[in-house]
Amino acid sequence: MARIEKLIRKMKNRPNGISFDEIAKALNYHGYILVRKNGSHRNFRNASGDVIIIKESNPVKAVYVKDVLARIGE
Repeated sequence: MARIEKLIRKMKNRPNGISFDEIAKALNYHGYILVRKNGSHRNFRNASGDVIIIKESNPVKAVYVKDVLARIGE
């Protein structure tokens, strides 16, 4: 659990340097699963039906990181 907390802290402090794999880890930990791949975009959905679309690039744009943080409640 400490690794996820450290990752979330890193996402808050430096949203421009986050890789897609780190975003996927944070989303998976908070109940989102990958449901669709369409080109370079990946769709994640949680149990309540909330869908978030992330463009797979490295590093991920800060706007996606901030959206993920808002949706997981951080």
